[in-house]
Amino acid sequence: MDEPAGLLDGPRARGAFLLRAQLAPPWSMRIQDEAPLTLVAVLRGSAWVCFDDGTTRKLTAGDVAVLRGPDPYTFCDHPDTTPQVVVGPEQVCTTPGGQEVVMTGLGLRTWGNDPHGPTTLLVGTYQLSGEVSRRLLGALPVLVVVAVPDSPVMTLLGAEIARDEPGQEAVLDRLLDLLLIDVLRKWFAGPESGPWYRAYADPVVGRALRLLQHRPEHPWTVATLAAATGVSRAALARRFTELVGEPPMAYLTGWRLALAADLLRDPDTTLAAVARRVGYSSPFALSAAFKRAHGVSPQRHRHGAAARPG
Repeated sequence: MDEPAGLLDGPRARGAFLLRAQLAPPWSMRIQDEAPLTLVAVLRGSAWVCFDDGTTRKLTAGDVAVLRGPDPYTFCDHPDTTPQVVVGPEQVCTTPGGQEVVMTGLGLRTWGNDPHGPTTLLVGTYQLSGEVSRRLLGALPVLVVVAVPDSPVMTLLGAEIARDEPGQEAVLDRLLDLLLIDVLRKWFAGPESGPWYRAYADPVVGRALRLLQHRPEHPWTVATLAAATGVSRAALARRFTELVGEPPMAYLTGWRLALAADLLRDPDTTLAAVARRVGYSSPFALSAAFKRAHGVSPQRHRHGAAARPG
């Protein structure tokens, strides 16, 4: 599994908050829910996303925005429109003055100020940090926008969001995951993804990345990695650090521990087995490295993952 594939294997919505919004100007929603990741798809019309630092971005039909929390932002018909609704943690909604607002009224999972309004948004929120890998969140900017006007997944999610069939929650969770993966895959393949795009396109660094990702259990050194890529150690270290942002062995450590964190979610996989699969000589060596990186032992990480709702 390479790095983009590993990152995109992370999203696992569990009872995600999903809503279709039907809106007519003027409208503005202040989002302060602290969710780790939110996806907003524009089915019709347009919308603006505005951040507290003054950054704004206009979205039009076919655009999907992925927003990384926890910092607040505003969705609105125009940057000058004053927020009418504040969305807080656990999707509790109030007026700016604190009066509770119920996010229903236009049908199942549908809300807004006009059922015939020119703007239709699909909103999906990953509400728990465990639903999205920390490494994926760390790889994303605060805002990703990708145009997917012909996305069959977006069309299907738009149709399914208003249905109430057996197992509907599971269907919606998986469709949300699939739409997020589709959008981020397109973003990772484009120039806006920055170092990821350049690193994978580089003939030396791209090969080095794939070797580390596909064989994390191998006892890599800068020397063996340089030999495998056909360059000197100095050239590899310099080029790798320039494009990836950290030296090869630091990257390998982070990749091994990210894989270990995911493998530890399976209660039937022993710590010794995880250590072997990610290239550590013993459970003790993995435990020491894991605690340095994550601040908790592998056992506590496993228990915390098991205790999370969903």
